[in-house]
Amino acid sequence: MWDHDLANPPPPEPIRIRTLVLLRWFAIGGQLAAVVVAWFMGIGFVKTPVLLLIAASVAMNLWLFLRPPKRTSPGRAVAQLSFDLVQISTLMALTGGMANPFALLVLAPVTIAAASLNARQTLALGLATVALITLAAMLALPLREPDGTVLRMAPILALGHWVALVIGVVFFAGYAHRVTAELSATSNALFATQMALSREQRLQHLGGVVAAAAHEMGTPLATIKLIAAELADELQDRPDLREDAIALRHAADRCAQILRSMGRAGKDDLHMRAAPLQAVLEDAAAPHAARGPEVEIAADDLVIRRDPAIIHALRNLIQNAVDFAASRVVIDTDLTASSLTVTVRDDGPGFPSALLSRIGVPYLSRRTEAQRGSYEGMGLGLFIAKTLLERSGARLSFANGGPGAIVSVRWPIERIEAEDRLALSQNPTISG
Repeated sequence: MWDHDLANPPPPEPIRIRTLVLLRWFAIGGQLAAVVVAWFMGIGFVKTPVLLLIAASVAMNLWLFLRPPKRTSPGRAVAQLSFDLVQISTLMALTGGMANPFALLVLAPVTIAAASLNARQTLALGLATVALITLAAMLALPLREPDGTVLRMAPILALGHWVALVIGVVFFAGYAHRVTAELSATSNALFATQMALSREQRLQHLGGVVAAAAHEMGTPLATIKLIAAELADELQDRPDLREDAIALRHAADRCAQILRSMGRAGKDDLHMRAAPLQAVLEDAAAPHAARGPEVEIAADDLVIRRDPAIIHALRNLIQNAVDFAASRVVIDTDLTASSLTVTVRDDGPGFPSALLSRIGVPYLSRRTEAQRGSYEGMGLGLFIAKTLLERSGARLSFANGGPGAIVSVRWPIERIEAEDRLALSQNPTISG
């Protein structure tokens, strides 16, 4: 159940009703404050319809508060934001239209929609906002000074204010939608990173489970072997049964050999916290070594931490190089007194120069289709690799080597070097 939930997370709510209610309370407070200030200043406007519109917002909030809580669907969110848009636009029409200094608040609903809904719904609400702004400007009831003088804007200024509000709809909606989309992409990519690292850790812990099973099953197998041997001795006068007992003893011996082999492999996988640099690189390259391009590894003599996250990240970098290489991928290292650098080179077309500074961003446009044939990708592999390696203390750089791409991973030596022999940790326990 847990794995299924991780692989298929429920879609997030576009925006919580509680959030919309809270924002509406702020809007109601601001509207009442503006009405009170205008009243005390003696500015004339149609007070009863204005107060009724504000009361309608109060009633909507109270109705939502008293209803049983439920998840917000995109349709409900659009309906709530549409209500706010109509309420604010009508208030603007009743209080001077373009002459109302608070007219810019009509941009709030479409901005919220851009940050929480999809592009189609945002576009629909944006067009509705432009239409209602236009109607409010055309049908506006003028404000009046205390002496009855009508407050009017010069036509050119009113037109300029209308244009500014329309531009504001486009700018705020587009900006909010773009930022939200990038944050969502980063969140999805981080989720993919978590899944990849979780898989590596489960594979590593599986070795401990195998080792524990081999140890626990050794005693019952020894008992079976002993009883089978005793039965074989006692059944000298029953050749048919004696052969069965001997076959049972041989089968128990075979099971014991298999479990000993599995136990050694499981312990090696679980407890190998340090390994030669050459072995770690070979482990990372193993899934891609026979995919076509030749993979060459030349590593310095150094024992490093055998971290599943580091192996998985290097594997992603090697996969990317193999995907693009024409015939050869070279993995080499440079060891100094203060750092270790691992470099992965391929002889393919290289990175597009326009994207070099953005490599590692999730869902970044990849090397062009013409450069990489029919390969499809979303930039998640490099993002995952970059994230995992930076968490281990490394710094990555991307360049073109003419031909081919070059990816360099550099660690401070104290963050990657490990002792040749580390104390064995306990086997992981399995809860029922």
